[in-house]
Amino acid sequence: MMVDKRHPRRSAGGRGQAQAAVPLYGFQPPVGTPYGLEVSTVEDFFAEHDDWPWNPPRPGRATFHYLILVTEGELLHDVDHVTRTVACGQWLWVRPGHAQCWHPPGAARGLFILFAPDVLTSDAARLLAPLTAHEAPAVLSPYPDDAAWLRQTALQLLDEHRALGRRRLDVHHALRRSLLESLLLRLANSPDVTTTGALEGGTGRRVTYARFVDALELHFRELHRAADYAGLLGCSVRTLSRAARDATGKGVREVIDERRLLEARRLLGDGGWDARAVAVHLGFTDPANFGRFFRGHTGLTPAAFAARDERTGR
Repeated sequence: MMVDKRHPRRSAGGRGQAQAAVPLYGFQPPVGTPYGLEVSTVEDFFAEHDDWPWNPPRPGRATFHYLILVTEGELLHDVDHVTRTVACGQWLWVRPGHAQCWHPPGAARGLFILFAPDVLTSDAARLLAPLTAHEAPAVLSPYPDDAAWLRQTALQLLDEHRALGRRRLDVHHALRRSLLESLLLRLANSPDVTTTGALEGGTGRRVTYARFVDALELHFRELHRAADYAGLLGCSVRTLSRAARDATGKGVREVIDERRLLEARRLLGDGGWDARAVAVHLGFTDPANFGRFFRGHTGLTPAAFAARDERTGR
């Protein structure tokens, strides 16, 4: 498989430091198939990786897309610290940068597609921006008229992926990419997907903001300034600021702070982390700075927030 099987490093410095190490998995294509696309089944994937990353379950992030069609049973999967239940006929989409944690598959069966963002042609990527965006739904339920077509196309993609060596390599890759893009464009018709914006043509600012969100998901722990992200995207801070204002009505720094705050709330609540561990994880140089940041946005200290969630069961 293409998955980089690096395990999180464990620190001897205590529970909080060990928790803060959430691994980032890069795309590692199979030998002889350097193209950024891999197709398998859920059952084969789990059989080939019985020791990772669900035994025991532990969180991780990836730089590529996970796309799963459940064809039998139901699959449980944590996406951004929320457990999703994916029923038969539904699709699970874990996008680059999402925090995810696997559950044992049980009786679930399905088709498993993994692909790097740069697999898509520029035209397809533009049309699919609402579907590939980080904030798009993790579970998709296609219209009944589309469901059978999507399953058949996914099966054709699996068959073509397994046909390596049957035809010229460039033709093989072109067929796989064509089938993938056809499948995704049809999946974009799902009622869960917001079709405004980029799917109707988009603008340069929408594209810039979408790229910023993707970069933010990968780097919000260590990069906290608008200039950092403008540099990554190859644009000016002014261009990035305008894109953020158009998309959200907020400044870049406000968007960055909201993402850090969201992660802090998740880790202090459901994650059960202490404030010091969260501060380190989110790149604060001093736990006191994190405390002021958190209280300024929520009106509560980290400890009070965690105690409130524990009392209410939220």
